[in-house]
Amino acid sequence: MKIKNRSKSQLAKRAKRGFRGYPVATVAFYGPTAERASKVAVGIILREGAEPDIMERWQSEEHDLRFDEEIGFEISAFLREHRVLSVTMVDRIIGCPHEEGIDYPEDGSCPECPYWSGRDRWSGEAIN
Repeated sequence: MKIKNRSKSQLAKRAKRGFRGYPVATVAFYGPTAERASKVAVGIILREGAEPDIMERWQSEEHDLRFDEEIGFEISAFLREHRVLSVTMVDRIIGCPHEEGIDYPEDGSCPECPYWSGRDRWSGEAIN
């Protein structure tokens, strides 16, 4: 019997354990809408107060990466490789997969992801 979505639940389980020390991994899912994650970024923070020292990204135009077992196994291997003790993540897609200032101009909206234009990235709700 195959356990569906095991990779996501393993990350979520680790995140639920809370802070267990450094290194800490941050896991963030991004997508063109709030329905499909086409990118996941994992940053590793080695010490308190630091920015991520190590960053890895995975992308897919076909799959929702929140439910992709292969990507989940790759993320788990990445965390083991860097001896991560704590994992932090939110339970939703937190914005467009394109990077401001790289894929489109600073202080603008992504032309490829109109869903996120005028939305709060944390709640997904429209901003007045």
